[in-house]
Amino acid sequence: MRHRYSILLFPLHVFFDFACLNASFVGAYWLKFDTLDAIAQPPYQLLWVAFNVCWAVIVAITQPYIFPRQLFKAGPLLGKLLYLVVLHAAVISLFWVFVQGVYFSRGQLLYTYLLFVLSGGLFRIGGLLFLQEYRARGYNSRRFIVVGYGKLAHTITRFYEVHPEMGFRFQGYFDWYTADNEAQLAGSYNDIVDFVKREQIDCVYCCLPYVDNTQLKQLVDKSEILDIQVKLLVDFRGFLTKGASVEYHDFLPVLNLSTQEIDNFRVAFLKRCFDVSFSLLVLLLGSPIFLLVAAITRFSSKGPIFYAQERVGHRGHPFMIYKFRSMYVDAEKAGPSLSQGSADNRITPWGRFMRQTRIDELPQFFNVLRGDMSVVGPRPERQYFIDKITEVAPEYTNLLKVKPGITSIGQVRFGYAASVDEMVQRLRFDLLYPDRRSLLLDLWIIAQTLRVMVQGRGR
Repeated sequence: MRHRYSILLFPLHVFFDFACLNASFVGAYWLKFDTLDAIAQPPYQLLWVAFNVCWAVIVAITQPYIFPRQLFKAGPLLGKLLYLVVLHAAVISLFWVFVQGVYFSRGQLLYTYLLFVLSGGLFRIGGLLFLQEYRARGYNSRRFIVVGYGKLAHTITRFYEVHPEMGFRFQGYFDWYTADNEAQLAGSYNDIVDFVKREQIDCVYCCLPYVDNTQLKQLVDKSEILDIQVKLLVDFRGFLTKGASVEYHDFLPVLNLSTQEIDNFRVAFLKRCFDVSFSLLVLLLGSPIFLLVAAITRFSSKGPIFYAQERVGHRGHPFMIYKFRSMYVDAEKAGPSLSQGSADNRITPWGRFMRQTRIDELPQFFNVLRGDMSVVGPRPERQYFIDKITEVAPEYTNLLKVKPGITSIGQVRFGYAASVDEMVQRLRFDLLYPDRRSLLLDLWIIAQTLRVMVQGRGR
């Protein structure tokens, strides 16, 4: 019989948390009093019992140990641990007041929770790394099929190929046979039930708009008997990259295709004033540098001084971005391609220096004055690469809530990206910006950018 969750994970998690909690209580008592002689005697005997009973009740109520594999990551695990610890501490505080436990040591209580967070966190990280490696080697895997053959079907299979640590193993595509898909399918709709039983399939992904709705309903009706999970995939990427959003009316999801985000007026007004003032200052004071860079660019290699390219900006609106040309002419005649850093032979010697010091970005201050960009914001990308990124990381669309910028957290911490995978890595930094933007954060990012420019560490 198949199980959607590994049978041993729940009892092991419970056992180790109780072990960590009790070890932390004992360790904290020893740290505070340098002895364990009276720990099992009143009054600490009562507190020790209360610790365990309280933890058991919280675990029974919140059921914190069931995580879907897609959320079985360090962030959710540690976040849930901290939530449980705070909740436990609040209940113990009420118990303390109720029994008027003036004889209990606050230091011992603090040490207990610090030790518990440390030991519980290490246990979770260690268990996570072990399970990821274990599943990546092919053990403890879940088998899935995809119903409804099309581009979206390939997206979900590629996702699990990129993330073998989740332990999902693809078993085939299913759809009605056509001349175009016959060679790609493991069977038609008529073969799904027998295939699920024979191959012990755990999960069925159904892709809209390719899936046959009548067949989908029949599959959902049989899911409980077949002991499978049926999940529906809807391709929102073409809409979400243009700034749309998903709203929930109770349990009903509604896709808003004409969303107009209401920005915080004060932040937006101050940011625009700063952008215009700072850009004018840079253009006026830096004009001799602009002329010098333009001259060197013109005479160091054949081609124009400036390079213009279409990028996608705020709410999905395209615009032309300007830079000092750092590559040879026709560098992308074979198609869209990302720079490979210092090893890229399309970059001119002078262009390599400009990229290291970021001075090739200076003409973008004209984009800022025009309102296409901001001084600070996530780097704008081409639609071609946005489509590639959102296949792996749909959360990229959150960056379209704000204007793109000349510099960003991702540019400072990561730099130029040489592949879609690196773009996704840089995305993790840039996603911090939209919800935290402020004038102080912008000034900090600009200061870090100047440091990178002076040190020549841009890549």
